[in-house]
Amino acid sequence: MIGDGKNNSKVIVLVGPTCSGKTELSLRLAKIINSEIISADSRQFYKYLNIGTAKPSQENLQKIQHHLIDFLDPSENYDVSLFERDAEKIIDQFHNRNIIPIVVGGSGLYLKALIDGIFDTAGKDENYRKELYEKRKILGNDFLYEELKKNDPKTASKMLPQNWKRVIRALEVLHTTGEPIWKHHQKQSSQKEEKYNFLQFGLNWERSILYKEIDKRVDEMIDNGLVEEVINLLGSGYNKNLNSLNTVGYKEIIQYLDRTISLERAIELIKRNTRHYAKRQMTWFRKDERIRWFEVKDLSDLHQIAEIIIASLN
Repeated sequence: MIGDGKNNSKVIVLVGPTCSGKTELSLRLAKIINSEIISADSRQFYKYLNIGTAKPSQENLQKIQHHLIDFLDPSENYDVSLFERDAEKIIDQFHNRNIIPIVVGGSGLYLKALIDGIFDTAGKDENYRKELYEKRKILGNDFLYEELKKNDPKTASKMLPQNWKRVIRALEVLHTTGEPIWKHHQKQSSQKEEKYNFLQFGLNWERSILYKEIDKRVDEMIDNGLVEEVINLLGSGYNKNLNSLNTVGYKEIIQYLDRTISLERAIELIKRNTRHYAKRQMTWFRKDERIRWFEVKDLSDLHQIAEIIIASLN
């Protein structure tokens, strides 16, 4: 039976590219199993960014309780470690009520933090890190990368020299703890798996169909007042360089309002950049073999997908 004590560690996680139907599926599931939704969309965290982030409608937000949505001011900073902490608190509250939570979103790093953990609480040495920063200034990224490659080839194989902050972090952990950072990640992931049973489901579309859906959504955003939304944000005193506004949809409209490009060009760029973002999302998610994928040809397929997911909970 869904919601009984046997399910008190289960967490449904819905992933997939933007415009793939995650929101619709999450609403359908939440209604059927009497659950609530935790957003893992790093832009839907912010208030006032509604149209450009494709937030659920006010009607749907009233029907189904949502968490970690509309809770940050656009000027606030928020990171993956804070999300991990906040999402776990909410999940624990759900499990205490024998409710299976539904986590939905396309921000891969945030989902990874929740499912596998982010190791950032140990192995810190400010002086050694400053020393590495100085070495980078003098000797460059490649020197640091070769140091990591020599001492921790497994971690180095998953990075590039230009990811120098991650390279420095890996060297710092190795220097301070005597163990490579991947071992620490492994331990933390194991602890997470003991506490939660994450059931990951992904929505996969044929690329050409998904791209048509993206173009359609962008046109709807413009029709629904995306330009006016950006004008209101800037008119309310929010700086155009804020991290929250440095996202697809907003940055292109800001360029239009700055008169550096036409509205037609801004719309073209939003469509193109959204397609590129969707491609990056799928590249990220396909690396995780724990995800059970569903092929979607039309939004009407979501009904059957919901039934399959519910059946897997028993």
